[in-house]
Amino acid sequence: MKNILKDLRRTDHKRYLGGLDIFKYIGPGLLVTVGFIDPGNWASNFAAGSEFGYSLLWVVTLSTIMLIVLQHNVAHLGIVTGLCLSEAATRYAPKWVARPILATAVLASISTSLAEILGGAIALQMLFDIPVGWGAVLTTAFVLLMLFTNSYKKIERAIIAFVSIIGLSFIYELFLVKIDWPLAVQGWVTPSLPQGSMLIVMSVLGAVVMPHNLFLHSEVIQSHEYNKKDETSVRKVLKYELFDTLFSMVVGWAINSAMILLAATTFYQNGVQVDELQQAKSLLEPLLGGNAAIIFAIALLLAGISSTITSGMAAGSIFAGIFGESYHIKDSHSQVGVVLSLGVALLLIFFIGDPFKGLLISQMVLSIQLPFTVFLQVGLTSSKRVMGQYVNSKWNTCVLYAIAMLVTVLNIWLFISELL
Repeated sequence: MKNILKDLRRTDHKRYLGGLDIFKYIGPGLLVTVGFIDPGNWASNFAAGSEFGYSLLWVVTLSTIMLIVLQHNVAHLGIVTGLCLSEAATRYAPKWVARPILATAVLASISTSLAEILGGAIALQMLFDIPVGWGAVLTTAFVLLMLFTNSYKKIERAIIAFVSIIGLSFIYELFLVKIDWPLAVQGWVTPSLPQGSMLIVMSVLGAVVMPHNLFLHSEVIQSHEYNKKDETSVRKVLKYELFDTLFSMVVGWAINSAMILLAATTFYQNGVQVDELQQAKSLLEPLLGGNAAIIFAIALLLAGISSTITSGMAAGSIFAGIFGESYHIKDSHSQVGVVLSLGVALLLIFFIGDPFKGLLISQMVLSIQLPFTVFLQVGLTSSKRVMGQYVNSKWNTCVLYAIAMLVTVLNIWLFISELL
């Protein structure tokens, strides 16, 4: 009887530990989340809330739903094939399809890096009164040093933790300001396009559903050790990946929504339009008082650094994938991708007259490239030759193509509205 009880206790203990296995698989999704809580995202959210109040909250909801579907799908590609999106495109897609799309993805990564570096430079200006140009040089040099020495791994968790704390402080502030919650709920679920809002809509969309994050997620998801030949092991990773993606993307949705809500309450209701990130420090004043500017600038700096790291990694992954190689900073093709993305972005910053406007336009560029990446991704994950038994179902394929078509229609709408 005692032996039976011991066996039962041992079994319960194993079950308990087994239930904690899920925490081993949380990480890739959070790394992607850091990528879309970046300076460009901050600018898009503050502009949306200050100019249009609660009316563009639906864009965050729609973008997050799209993001969950797309990130979950591309993570499956990485887990099942052991290839990132760029490698899979090079191996399985015709060259006349893969090469142009991957080339535009590199351009999108440059646009991403521009926003991240610019955010870090603005933060350095706020903290030490360093000109934006020199701040951009310092941010780029620091990120390159961390990437090429792999030292970023040592502080990555600390950066994510700090940025997360600032994000949570935005959420906490929702309880300190007077928000019209019925109107906010209506904004979350009711699509509307106020006059002159199309650029902001596309900026928010591009800031949340970022093409480079699709490439990055398919790369970093492979960091988990598992036996790709063991079907049970693969299915286990696929199951936990879904939780990681859902958890991480919902956190991102909450933080992005909180930024818009606070901007709507702090600026829109007082008739103030945000045209520079420095203004947004006042969002933290109810929580942090006189230290709000310093804390905001530090958070912006770390958000810029951490997201520049991820954009550099994504660029390295895309460029190396063109040559059929996976990302590794010691690999020459990965190095060229990183330097190309960060270097060109740095040069472009010196030609930008209005940093805040530059942030918004950079995010719009991402949304323009997004349909090309999504169509490529869906084509690969819907191919039995690529995915085997894990190929997309017909329903999943329809949903994914519908997302790609929706973004394409919005892009066409943007061009028409800008021309008119």
